[in-house]
Amino acid sequence: METKTSTVEARSINTVRALAMDAVEKAQSGHPGTAMALAPAAYVIYKKMMKHNPKNPLWADRDRFILSAGHASMLQYAMLHLTGYDLSLEEIKNFRQWGSKTPGHPEFHHTPGIEATTGPLGQGFANGVGMALAERYLADRYNREGHEVVDHHVYAICSDGDLMEGVTQEAASLAGQNGLGRLIYIYDDNRITIDGSTDKSFDREDKGKRFEAYGWHVQHVDDSEDLEEIEAALRAARDEVERPSLIVLRSHIAYPAPNAVDTAAAHGAPLGEEEVRAAKEAMGLDPDRQFDVSDEVYSHMSCAESGAEEESAWNERFAAWREAEPELAEEWDAAWSGKPLPGYREAMPVWDPKETEKLATRKAGGAVMAAFEAYTPTMIGGAADLVASTNTQFKESGVWMAGEPARNIAFGIREHAMGSIVNGLQLHGGMLRPYGSTFLIFSDYMRPAVRLSALMELPVAWVFTHDSVGVGEDGPTHQPVEHYMALRAIPNLTVIRPGDPNETSEAWKTTFETEGPVALLLTRQNLPVLEPEKTEGAARGAYVYRDTEGEPDVLLIGTGSEVSVALRAAEHLAEKDVAARVVSMPSWEVFDRQDEAYKDEVLPPSVEARVSVEAGITVGWERYIGFRGRAVGIDRFGASAPGDRVMQEYGITPEHVANVALEVLGRSDKVDGDAGTPGFQKTSPEEGHS
Repeated sequence: METKTSTVEARSINTVRALAMDAVEKAQSGHPGTAMALAPAAYVIYKKMMKHNPKNPLWADRDRFILSAGHASMLQYAMLHLTGYDLSLEEIKNFRQWGSKTPGHPEFHHTPGIEATTGPLGQGFANGVGMALAERYLADRYNREGHEVVDHHVYAICSDGDLMEGVTQEAASLAGQNGLGRLIYIYDDNRITIDGSTDKSFDREDKGKRFEAYGWHVQHVDDSEDLEEIEAALRAARDEVERPSLIVLRSHIAYPAPNAVDTAAAHGAPLGEEEVRAAKEAMGLDPDRQFDVSDEVYSHMSCAESGAEEESAWNERFAAWREAEPELAEEWDAAWSGKPLPGYREAMPVWDPKETEKLATRKAGGAVMAAFEAYTPTMIGGAADLVASTNTQFKESGVWMAGEPARNIAFGIREHAMGSIVNGLQLHGGMLRPYGSTFLIFSDYMRPAVRLSALMELPVAWVFTHDSVGVGEDGPTHQPVEHYMALRAIPNLTVIRPGDPNETSEAWKTTFETEGPVALLLTRQNLPVLEPEKTEGAARGAYVYRDTEGEPDVLLIGTGSEVSVALRAAEHLAEKDVAARVVSMPSWEVFDRQDEAYKDEVLPPSVEARVSVEAGITVGWERYIGFRGRAVGIDRFGASAPGDRVMQEYGITPEHVANVALEVLGRSDKVDGDAGTPGFQKTSPEEGHS
């Protein structure tokens, strides 16, 4: 390999390298090496392969590019700047500084041209699989002979670290299973990580053969400086329509810095002034000039004119399609706006307690999805091999198999990839509130993806069923206790735990009308059906379901399956002449968004005697019950037994809640049938769980 400065292509590539070095050096923070090594590959993708318009980064039929190796963010920022996106040289100079558009890792919604927030390795890789699924589904639904309005590819650059992460292996397997031929990835095989050479951790397996086993089309490019070979490989990948493509690109980190090349030190630290000078001299650049871009390079790199022409041609095709397919066009507009078709609210089911005594909220959720299915034609998703248990399936649609698009994706037992792929579906656009579903306990497996959905404020739905120790016999490994609070701790995530089928219907309405991600927590066990004229209050996050004459003596606040527990506890208290108001609080986040007057109306500040009841850890409830209140919950792991027995042993009973309320009121009398403070007795191994 050798650097050449005789062509405008080489000068443009070297300018990218220089910008990366200068920005990291000025910030005294960042990852210059990968950006330098991959400048030729990025040049070919942005300048020669991608269909994109820098003046309209959200054009619907653009090719997508994801930098899964997000630490190399300066590579993408330099390309965006040079090709004409709204990213100034001043922003490049402010790399990693407060308020700049050039943060340490790419951030969606923050920098024009960034398609996904990446950085946690493997996430961008899996996001791209979701984007390719979206492209396939939308093309199948909307394209007509002579009117192809969906016709683009997804490009990504990934690293050794990406390929080591388990989420990547899950996602790659699913991509191969579904033959996603519009997916084109370059794997940066630089053989360097933070801790040094990959011969310590990642040199025994043949990555190319692994991906071939997944069903991918694999090519190898041995010289990362060979533009012709890189372009030929990318074009061959674009011609491969039956399989996703991986190009294994052998690169040398920090090339052409003479002393930093192929060193771990170049991965995540500035090169230093002397090494930057040496690298610029090797490229034939003026070592005394920083952030230097010639007019020749700007002119050569600009994609504004070609991008505008490509978009204009698509606009003409789209206008012809819109005229030929007016009904599809109306559906398209709704899908891209993120709104269900009109009438979906009226279609939502309502349960009459006189007709249906009890029903699990997971089953109610399935009925709700059946009701809005026709109003959400581009809402797709699936479960992690649990459709029969989570009841999350569009029954009028088939299952996506052998690459044939359908609304139900068989994710298999791949929770982490499912989460990241659902994010990718939404990031693509045109996919209305995609969803992923599994048992609540397994939200731990997909937490990184859920967190990123919240960070990007993506309107996706996470449907988690089997939401408490009420799961029963499967035992503590399958019984969530800390998970309600773990999800509530994520900023921008709206968590809804409906207390009956009617609240479940309201929860889905709230989901469609919430800007960011929503997590629905649903029961396996049957719950009493509440009066529908009251449960409409669930739309405000918390509401008074059972009230008293005059000011209540005590407030009982329940969520999910524990609302019915609180209601029966209130009946016990009434027998003791205690006036108990029961508040159903399906969503902390929605309630907190209400005005202060409403919140005080539901939880009067003058009533300090308060008891919360939720079958999970109690930390956090103090924000609603105050200093005088008590939280009834489960601050330990579960046990294997029938669900009702576990609830009884752990004190999630009307009698125990009523007695706690009496204690809060300073009363010494008790409600019969309470075993005391259960669930905490120590037992010998022979005795088993108490």
